[in-house]
Amino acid sequence: MATFKLYRLHFLSPLHIGDQRGDNDISLKTIHSDTLYAALMSCMVRQGKPIPDNGELGFTISSLFPYYQKTVEDAPTYFLPLPKSSNIMHSSIRNDSSVLKKMKKVAWIDAKYYRQCLDGKDLLSLSTEIMHGAYFTSTPLPTDNEGHTDFIVSSVVQRATIPDRTGIENTKPYFVDRVLFRNHAGLYFIAYGNTDVIDAVLPLLAQEGLGTDRNVGYGCFDYKVDTLEIDHPESSDYCVSLSTLIPENEQQLKEMLSGDEVAYDLARRGGWITTPPYSTLRKNAIYAFLPGSVFSLPYSEEKSVIGKIVNLRPECGELTPKHPIWRNGKSILLPIKR
Repeated sequence: MATFKLYRLHFLSPLHIGDQRGDNDISLKTIHSDTLYAALMSCMVRQGKPIPDNGELGFTISSLFPYYQKTVEDAPTYFLPLPKSSNIMHSSIRNDSSVLKKMKKVAWIDAKYYRQCLDGKDLLSLSTEIMHGAYFTSTPLPTDNEGHTDFIVSSVVQRATIPDRTGIENTKPYFVDRVLFRNHAGLYFIAYGNTDVIDAVLPLLAQEGLGTDRNVGYGCFDYKVDTLEIDHPESSDYCVSLSTLIPENEQQLKEMLSGDEVAYDLARRGGWITTPPYSTLRKNAIYAFLPGSVFSLPYSEEKSVIGKIVNLRPECGELTPKHPIWRNGKSILLPIKR
């Protein structure tokens, strides 16, 4: 059993999460751990707190995952990412096209069923009736007018760029995809280690907001602190990640990918520097493994967190930033049987 400190974010305004291409008309629905870590570090700077020379703040966090809560009084349902190539389909129904169609949509598992998933058990033996769109849960979830089940809703609005006073350019309309949460739902993350820094800077981040378009009030939230207990096997030869992960070295990478049951997703991590006067510069880019990736790593408490923090500061001559641009690739791991 692992017990984590949990931060539950309830958004007070729409949220826009940009992708690597920076398309305004598409918003992601979750924020990864390295982005959240950088946002917390940025708030530290604005509060005048020193940043350690190695970028290590004393804690490791998960990516932001969804939770559903119908009212403030109701207990929240926390979801965790479906492990890649998870063995949750019983052989007797693998040829059932209707079940397979529903299974392909599942991306999140209710935390109370996660132990079965970590044990490598057949989740569909519990019930095929608790697959609701992207969510595997027995909690009743809201549906829209078309019968789609989701509590995270996209809403596209039109905006326009205002030309300068020269009159050379015309007003240009564009569209922004906003993410909204039904009822009292939102996103949460868990933390491992000393969380004093999080507790100190999260109130400022709540006011400034997460994501892009914060200058128009997007991404503001209030939050609650809770705990999340995740029951898991005592040992296993495989682990599943709950954060973006950058291996510490080539030897660790080879070990991670050596097993027959390894399954993972990669993403290019980079983006724009947000610190003035360097906001016109892009960070260097690096690839990281995404949450839900499964690796060949024997689990132990000493190895419940692996990965490294890297400096993505670009070299731009006289324009080179005077400070490091840290990207946190340390991940929380849980054992999973394959």
